[in-house]
Amino acid sequence: MIPIHAYEGRRVAVFGLGRTGIATAKALEAGGAAVSCWDDAEPSRARAAAEGLTLDDLNRRDWGDIAALVLSPGIPLTHPKPHHMVELAHAVGAPIISDIELFALALADLPEKRRPKVIGITGTNGKSTTTALIGHILRATGRNVVVGGNIGDAILAQSPPRPGSYYVLELSSYQLDLTHTLACDVAVLLNVTPDHIDRHGDFDGYFRAKKRLFDMQKAGGLAVIGIDDNPTSAYFSTLRRQRREEEVIPISAGRVFARGVYALGDRVYDALDCASHPVVDLAGVLTLPGRHNAQNAAAALAVVRVLGVSGRAAAQAMVTFPGLPHRQERVATIEGVTYINDSKATNAEAAVQALGCYDRIRWIVGGRAKDGGLAAAKSQFHRVAKAYLIGEAAEHFARELEGELSCEQCGDLAGAIAAATRDARKSGDAGQVVLLSPAAASFDQFTSYEARGDAFRTLVTDQLKVSRTPEGVA
Repeated sequence: MIPIHAYEGRRVAVFGLGRTGIATAKALEAGGAAVSCWDDAEPSRARAAAEGLTLDDLNRRDWGDIAALVLSPGIPLTHPKPHHMVELAHAVGAPIISDIELFALALADLPEKRRPKVIGITGTNGKSTTTALIGHILRATGRNVVVGGNIGDAILAQSPPRPGSYYVLELSSYQLDLTHTLACDVAVLLNVTPDHIDRHGDFDGYFRAKKRLFDMQKAGGLAVIGIDDNPTSAYFSTLRRQRREEEVIPISAGRVFARGVYALGDRVYDALDCASHPVVDLAGVLTLPGRHNAQNAAAALAVVRVLGVSGRAAAQAMVTFPGLPHRQERVATIEGVTYINDSKATNAEAAVQALGCYDRIRWIVGGRAKDGGLAAAKSQFHRVAKAYLIGEAAEHFARELEGELSCEQCGDLAGAIAAATRDARKSGDAGQVVLLSPAAASFDQFTSYEARGDAFRTLVTDQLKVSRTPEGVA
């Protein structure tokens, strides 16, 4: 673990005892802090107690000695209203922080020459893939790499930082809301579309949280900015006015420029410090399909190039990228029908990326609807043979798709897979794709998008009695 000494000899409240909360409490204790742990859910408290942590009901205790509150990122900070713990912390003037902020404080304790390089990645869509891809390239080229943040194991559960290492962090708006001093050597913003409005109040509040990643950078920190949507393109222009030109690098999937990294079709071009030239052809990388992954690859290439990796080495590493579960994961091909798990697509902006990658799609869509419904996916409806609706949003989506697509309300995931498989086989057309890309949250029927994707995988492989195809995940 990474011991946190910033609160040595003082008491810190940790509220929210999932995997990250437990790791945070242990790291604080290892650094000499007194820790008061609590979670309103009894199973979470039981897990923490089993890990040897001392529980302290923060709803009942006197907060006069609390020096800081480490809040689980999913707990409301400001909207729709502050959580009771937030109000208690405000009442005693205790800062409200995240495990990422504690990690930043641990780095600040190190002499500058011993600090690792830190790369932070944020955006609405593509964060996890880009983070994992950067980590994969750096590892493949011989670097010591830790990938964490909003992906993988809790950051404070990792080994202590050592000189010459690289920390590649996926950072959500929730985490950035609670982080104040993380100065990334390279900060990445991929894209921004409306999301998590219930948490941030409005789009401006959501975007402000993303911008914090760049506000925290010190002089000389590099910014890699996607310019494929209007908000991020405008922000790129703003940063260029505020910083030196060479510190702000544009990336794009479709726009050509004199300096930066961009993709045209399947080819990714490097124009960072020389004449523009193609570096990698993504047509041969099955784990990075579609225009959105071209943007992810451009961002990853820009980051590793400024960290000293050659374009040739980066290209060789990309070809071996294994991909991530629940992000256009190729589960199986059965009797000519391919099953794709894209459960991570929890809004229409994410689903449209997957829809654009395939034809003759049997689209499994639904869950708990988000603001905006399916409007952002409309440009790819021509690729959909039929939609199979599940969850709370089924009736609402049926009305929205009326006159646009043939639909069938299936209730749950098992029913949708069965109906889509029936129709795909009946059609007899080659290249049929059953695509779970729900464009909705999972919490009506599942505990997470991961649980939803796991259920899809199990239903395909077990109930249809097949094994995964030799090519594996794509």
